[in-house]
This record gives sequence, structure tokens and C-alpha cells, in this order.
Amino acid sequence: MNATSRFPLSIEFFPPKTPEGVEKLRAVRQQLYVLKPEFCSVTFGAGGSTQEGTFNTVRDILAEGVSAASHFSCIGATKATVRVQLATLKAMGVKRLVALRGDLPSGYGAGGEFQYASDLVAFIRAETGDDFHIEVAAYPEIHPQAKSPASDLQAFAAKVKAGANSAITQYFYNSDAYFRFVEEADALGLTVPVVPGIMPITSSTQLMRFSDASGAEIPRWIRLRLQSFGDDTASIKAFGLDVVTDLCEQLRAGGAPGLHFYAMNQSVATLEICRRMGL
Repeated sequence: MNATSRFPLSIEFFPPKTPEGVEKLRAVRQQLYVLKPEFCSVTFGAGGSTQEGTFNTVRDILAEGVSAASHFSCIGATKATVRVQLATLKAMGVKRLVALRGDLPSGYGAGGEFQYASDLVAFIRAETGDDFHIEVAAYPEIHPQAKSPASDLQAFAAKVKAGANSAITQYFYNSDAYFRFVEEADALGLTVPVVPGIMPITSSTQLMRFSDASGAEIPRWIRLRLQSFGDDTASIKAFGLDVVTDLCEQLRAGGAPGLHFYAMNQSVATLEICRRMGL
């Protein structure tokens, strides 16, 4: 049973905006470290707007003795700015990056010297060799801006060929979408590990808002069930735990290489899902 207990997990946080948020996240991380995550990643705001907060949070995680991955988005960036950031992260002791194109801040044109995440991955590899393990994003339900499923898969292939080591998916609630994506990637000879991104369900309004923004699908039966609970947060959380634990069990049984939790700077749901799975 020992192999099961060391099923690889990783956890994502976002940089807090207030001193209270920083303290709260510090406490949340301590609670989640009992899961012995392989690494914790920290997101990066639109156009790098949270860069300082991201790097500070990454520093804190490293100081707590846990491997930290910095998100790294390239929209609006120049080769010179990226070079400086890579040097900063390397000096901090960061060994893992999550390389993304990133979203445009509102009111911006595209700008910058990188058009796609694959350009960023290729640049990081050219500049730093194998200093960093590079994670990229994968979209089992297809990127909302992709022209077609085939072009989306080609965009993923370009990132892998540019030097990505592994991928983390957008969250989803339909395991078939994940397994199909992995199968199609395998058929193209893209054999990097694709780790499913898991979003615990703790609030239906928050989930609907995120999903509308990111293009992640909430299956109709889940949406209707959540709506039927109204403001009954206890029922929403109980239902969410059942649904997401079941999803994680399907993914583990089907051979997923690990799980990446979008913890939203909270610990309770992620801890309970992992407890139910015996992790």
C-alpha cells in the first residue's frame, strides 16, 4: 500500500494582497504541508502585475523547506525582462517554473517579444539549459481561444517540443476529457507527464465565475445540483467533496501521474479530499 501513500501531489497558491492575507496563507501552507507536496506553485497576475508578491511567496515557501515553482507569464514581456527574472529566480534557489502565455491585462495590446508560451519555453531553455524543470499548461476541454481541438493539441505539442518537462491541466470535472487528451498527446509522441489540475468545490458562485472566465466545463448535473442548494453552504461543500474525491479516484485509478490542487489559499477541502483518498 506504500506506493499509494506516496502518490505525487502539488498545490497552487496565489500571492496575497494584504499583510493579513500573507499571515493567513502562511498558516494554510503549514496545514497543507502534512500532505508532503512535491512542490507548491505560486501564480502570476496579468502582465506580471503580482510579480513582487509572487516572488515573495515563493521565497517564503523555499524558506519553509518546500520546493516552490514560480508561475511565469510572457505576455507583454521582453527578452531582457525575462532574463532578469530568470536570474532572480535562479539566485533564490527555484528549480521549477510554470511557463504560461498569460492573460492580457485589460486595456493592453499584445506587445512584448513573446507571442506564445512555446516561445517562452524555448527562450528559457536556450538561456538556462536544464537549470529549471518547466511545467506548461494543458487544456483537456480545449483552450477557450483555440481555433479547433486539433490546433489546441498542436499548441501543446509546440510547448513540449520547445523543451517542457511536464504539464498541468486546467481544472475539469469530466475524467473522460482528461484521458482523451492524454491519449491524443501520446498518439503524437508527446510523452511528458500530464498532471490533472483539481479545483475543490467550496462555493458555487465562485466556481461559476471561474468557469465562465476560463472555459472550464461544469457538467450540467453538477451545475443543477449546486443551484438546487441555494445558499446552503454546508450542502454545497459536502456535495463538492464527494464529486471531487470521486473524480480524483477515477484519475488515480486510470493512471494519472499525480494531482495538482488549486487550493485557492484554503486548506480544508484539499486536506479532506486527500484524507478520503488515503493520501
